[in-house]
Amino acid sequence: MPKTFLKCGLAASVLAMTAAAGWGQESNDPIKLTLHDWTGQLITTNLMGEVLKQAGYNVEYVQADYLAQFAGLESGDLHVAMEMWETTGRDAMDASTATGKTEVFGPTGMKAKEEWWYPTYMKEKCPGLPNWEALKDEACAEAFSTAETAPKGRYLGGPVTWGGFDDERVEALDLPFEVIHAGTDAALFAELESAYQRQAPIMLWIYAPHWAPAKYEGEWVEFPEYTAECYNDPAWGMNPDMAYDCGKPFGEIWKVGWAGVKDKWPGAYEAIKAFTIDNAEMGAMITEVDLNGQTVEQVTAGWMAANEGRWKAWIGQ
Repeated sequence: MPKTFLKCGLAASVLAMTAAAGWGQESNDPIKLTLHDWTGQLITTNLMGEVLKQAGYNVEYVQADYLAQFAGLESGDLHVAMEMWETTGRDAMDASTATGKTEVFGPTGMKAKEEWWYPTYMKEKCPGLPNWEALKDEACAEAFSTAETAPKGRYLGGPVTWGGFDDERVEALDLPFEVIHAGTDAALFAELESAYQRQAPIMLWIYAPHWAPAKYEGEWVEFPEYTAECYNDPAWGMNPDMAYDCGKPFGEIWKVGWAGVKDKWPGAYEAIKAFTIDNAEMGAMITEVDLNGQTVEQVTAGWMAANEGRWKAWIGQ
């Protein structure tokens, strides 16, 4: 089909949809959805993008930094971020929405957990685990050490763009550990795979929804329970001089974006708010991509085919 006719067809589809739903005329400008550097977020974003395409919208995927993306969302140069994790993104999200230039489009339906994790076989060398105070023992820390960190333990954190305050947490809790950041999501889990096969020491950032907590036997470290005061009030908690002397928050994974979406693309706005998926669905799709060799596009297409009635309801069809 010639591009001119295709564009007209898409525009007509949007107009028909919005008229039927009682929305005003919508823009044919591309809705820009941000892409980050972990598999689950790529899947979530592609699912939303393909649903919007089925409704006739022009969609563009844009690579963006997880936390720095808010400058683009506030200016309207970017439009939708499908995953802001309560565990790592809440502060940046709250600061942005306080400007009135961005807004939260609601929860994705997935529940986030991100914390220090170790294989069960390491408990023999650090029997006080999962209590975080076991990590203060020099023998325990040395059990998690490598040549580059000894005698300190080594904690493999996520890419620095993910946030998470692990460096601050180590200092605030006076842990004899050195934080080493993985360069990519893939590198993080490749190192876990290698260590696990060799029964080698490893302590690292693991998150859920993800396939790793199901594939490998292990536990998350139990830090002092998170409270907002722990992050915002240095006088609170274990160390009266420093914040972040607690674990990471658990909770929702949010959809957030430019506040102008609801006026420029009201139908898309409603569809984005309606989008929901659970941890089990996402974990299964991540497994297909990371372990079974499927592409994000193949997994997205499979989910779309299996859930047609569900996503059509999001776009009022």
